[in-house]
Amino acid sequence: MKEVVKPEGGFSFYKGGDDVVAPKDGSAFDWDKAASRVREHLHDALNARHLSFLFGSGCSSLVREKKQRGIPTMAPLAGEFLATAPGIDDKQFPSAAEREALSAHLGFDLGAEEFQKNLERLMEVLYSFQFVLKRSTNKELEKGAEAIDALVGKVTSFVTKRCSEGPFSDGDTAIIDLYQAFYRKLVYRDRTLPRPWVFTTNYDLFSETAMDRLGMPYCNGFSGTIERRFNPTTYRYALAEQLDLTNRKWAAVDSFIYLCKLHGSINWVEEGGSLFPIREVNPSTTVKTGRVMIYPTPMKQNASFGSPYSDLFREFQARVVREQSVLFVLGYSFGDEHVNNIIFQALTVPTFRLVALLPPNAPGIPEKLKALNDPRIWLIGGDGPAGGSSAHYFDTFVEKFMPESPGDKVDTAVEKVLQELIAQGKKADAPEESGNDF
Repeated sequence: MKEVVKPEGGFSFYKGGDDVVAPKDGSAFDWDKAASRVREHLHDALNARHLSFLFGSGCSSLVREKKQRGIPTMAPLAGEFLATAPGIDDKQFPSAAEREALSAHLGFDLGAEEFQKNLERLMEVLYSFQFVLKRSTNKELEKGAEAIDALVGKVTSFVTKRCSEGPFSDGDTAIIDLYQAFYRKLVYRDRTLPRPWVFTTNYDLFSETAMDRLGMPYCNGFSGTIERRFNPTTYRYALAEQLDLTNRKWAAVDSFIYLCKLHGSINWVEEGGSLFPIREVNPSTTVKTGRVMIYPTPMKQNASFGSPYSDLFREFQARVVREQSVLFVLGYSFGDEHVNNIIFQALTVPTFRLVALLPPNAPGIPEKLKALNDPRIWLIGGDGPAGGSSAHYFDTFVEKFMPESPGDKVDTAVEKVLQELIAQGKKADAPEESGNDF
């Protein structure tokens, strides 16, 4: 019987070179049935002994009803930052004088096409110029240094503002609700298994907010109460509850999560005079020191070796290279070399599995991963259940692919019973029809 060929870019789930959701009996492709098969396979992966997640910027972007409810990815951010006409708000966006100084003294065109959809590329060039100009004695080049420094500050402030302000800070709970659904489903693992780890390159506070609202305990590498400071030894701690006061019996708390922010956070500040200089503050707190974040620069590979990043990346590497380890990659396009290297190292471990949600025809590293035809590499992506949605988006993963937790099943059953009872009550309260007209 002839095999049905899905349209280019259609929903696919590759385990090595085999698309396990492709119809092989000539039947029409059914998205819901394919999603059910994905859930079956992921149920096993989500119960691996050592489970880790890697979140990229795509996880913080959520478009619903044609409106961005989370944080745009780097391409839309670049469009917003560079498209603002000079004079509109020169304190936040590039001014005409800065554009002219860059062009006249450094030969750098801020309007070049390569920057219009790639804020990371712009940041790379700005930081590169800043690195060179601080070490240059060329008087002509020095004339452009002030403009470079100003733009570095503007880009930094712009990204920080977009990560802390938006519909989510004005009462819109869509993106937080999505993160809450993820963590709620994640905690239903066998309590005998090690607690899962969530690694992220994002600077936002969606994970922390979601877990706080759920009342879930988590470790993010900080200790203390009044002054919370980064101390990597906290990642060695576990949370347990005492079952028997007389026999001192303990059991691990089911809902405990380890959170590791590889590139820092908008609520981290650096203060000297302490063995633990990185402090966690309220995001609304005004501080004189800059936020502790690594921006995409050519020196990022080296920058990631400095504290606290050396500690954070050490944890990432230690977790994914363990035996029987599974790493889920979500919203990440494999654009960071220092992160990729650790994933490649993990692939040398025979029992390691990589589950990546990516566009089917994504170029670069994703394309090379697919070409390996390695059954330990699972690639999920393509069309989503509805028009405009995608199978590799974070919301699709949470809502369609993560197995439903026992708690959610109970909630669904209770809601159904209530709806049935309410419907019956309305019928009982409705007046009987009569043939008499009044």
